[in-house]
Formats: sequence, C-alpha cells, structure tokens
Amino acid sequence: MLRIDPSDAIPLWKQIEDSIRRMVASGALAPGSELPSVREVARDLRINPATVAKAYQKLRESGLVEVRRGEGTYVAEKPPSPPRGEKSREMGEAAAKFASVAITIGESLDGATRELHSAWKKLDRSKGDRR
Repeated sequence: MLRIDPSDAIPLWKQIEDSIRRMVASGALAPGSELPSVREVARDLRINPATVAKAYQKLRESGLVEVRRGEGTYVAEKPPSPPRGEKSREMGEAAAKFASVAITIGESLDGATRELHSAWKKLDRSKGDRR
C-alpha cells in the first residue's frame, strides 16, 4: 500500500503523508476508508512507529483523516476546506517545488504544464473509476 524511499532526502513521515494524500486524491482511499494501524504500517515498512504516528498526526491536523477512539483512523467523510490563506500557501509551496524540479531537469514551462495536466487527469480519472 505505502512505499517509502529511505535514500530520499524527504523525511519518511512526509513520504507517508504524501502517499496517503495521493491515494485519497486518486480515490484509492475513499471517504470513510480505514487506514492500517500505525503498528501495521511500521512493521510493513520496517520503520519506527513514531515516524508513522507523526504522518498520521499531520494528516489528522489537516482534517484529511479522523481518529475514532477504540476503532482506528479513517479517511474523513468530507474533504477538509482549509482557509483561503492556508490553501494558497500550500498550493504555492507545492507549485514552487514542482517548478524547481522542472527547471532543474531542464524542462520547459510548456512541458511542465503538460505533465501537470496529465497527472491531474490521471488522478481525476482514477477517482471517477471508483465512484
């Protein structure tokens, strides 16, 4: 389900958080879906449970998942609606990262835009297939 790359400079907890966000965006994890326990993920990925707990905590703080005491962690029924300023900040950070990767590898703005459109359609199509 989740994959991480220990050699990547991105912290493991962030890789887990980003992976779950992608699965929710694509529909692979539907609203109300239960996430595996922190211990299960830690065991499967062979990492410290505290690392997984941090990723889950960040997802909970963002409103993407909810914890039901005694039951587990679930994808929130309603997607979070961050305040306009927060949404803008998050989109700006993601766009800056995407643009820096594209520029670093020598991609043109047109090429980068095509890749973004392609990724968007793939995620949107995957989500539609699961409805």
